[in-house]
Amino acid sequence: MINAIIFDFGDIFINLDKEGTINEFKKLGLKELNEELSEANNLFEKGKISELQFIETFQKHLPDASIDDVRKAWNKVIGEFPLYRLEFLQMLVGKYRLFLLTNTDAIHISHFEHKVGQTFSRDFYQCFEKVYFSFEIGMRKPEEAIFNHLIQSHDLSPKRTLFIDDKKENTDAAANLGIQVWNLQVGQEDVVDLFEKEIF
Repeated sequence: MINAIIFDFGDIFINLDKEGTINEFKKLGLKELNEELSEANNLFEKGKISELQFIETFQKHLPDASIDDVRKAWNKVIGEFPLYRLEFLQMLVGKYRLFLLTNTDAIHISHFEHKVGQTFSRDFYQCFEKVYFSFEIGMRKPEEAIFNHLIQSHDLSPKRTLFIDDKKENTDAAANLGIQVWNLQVGQEDVVDLFEKEIF
């Protein structure tokens, strides 16, 4: 019997426009996200480098792009957060222990909160017993340490905990620790279909 649910954020609650960000960077002259930029993203999502250091890594490849240009292109990925998903989440409050666990960075979270407004973001965060942003805790999925941290910090039983994420490497890592998982297929499934899953 599931008594705790750990949710990812991007493409679970908020829609992501990954192509939008790629296209914005192409307009600025970036041909591809190379290894150096991917590594900078990993470090930024772990809070290991500052926002300025992250942006300056892009500027090395985009000498004509301003800080604001890079920030805007980076934030293009943040899409809409449909109200029906928040209402669904609110219905789960009190019935399950709820947690948010997301690989994200300070730029994206600030943009999300500004985009949806203070009331909406507060209503969203209040649904959770604890919100975990990778950049605040220095770990990111699919590292096993991040799942162990949640399990131990909140005394969760893996077999009674469900983890929902759209990336298979993340759900695989959680499943290896005995956590129940739903690898949600974006565009084919929606988090509000939760109780159609056999696990319930």
